[in-house]
Amino acid sequence: MIRIGHGYDVHRLTEGRKLILGGVEIPHEKGLLGHSDADVLVHAVMDALLGALALGDIGKHFPDTSPEYEGADSIELLKKVGGIISGNGCSVGNIDSTIICQAPKLAGYIPEMRKNIASALECDISRISVKATTEEGLGFSGAKEGVAAHAVCVVEKSF
Repeated sequence: MIRIGHGYDVHRLTEGRKLILGGVEIPHEKGLLGHSDADVLVHAVMDALLGALALGDIGKHFPDTSPEYEGADSIELLKKVGGIISGNGCSVGNIDSTIICQAPKLAGYIPEMRKNIASALECDISRISVKATTEEGLGFSGAKEGVAAHAVCVVEKSF
């Protein structure tokens, strides 16, 4: 049995915050605003995985109203989602994700992002795809107001 999930997240860029994507701190004059570290890539991945098993979204599992998750490291939350997936007798088939960001350029950071996600989910890096694109100056990401990410995954049931 296979299940497919889709995740999407977006956060506003703001001064005084770190820019963390895929668990990698990226030098930039602005970071993402959020209750946790606001890692849009990891948030989209978590939502895709949870969605594949109809288990809700990250807001259900890690509410932004909870002081426990204030400033949380999203890679650590992803490890918990990995535990939920395996606890349901499933494993990650693959994840394909895209970060939508006008600046900074992300290509040099993608190998480490893939490694971080694969490690958190205890799966081979060959199952994790991370891409980055711009919106050619259009929309909120093109105006450098925020960053978005999409993720699609296949989750396989172990028999």
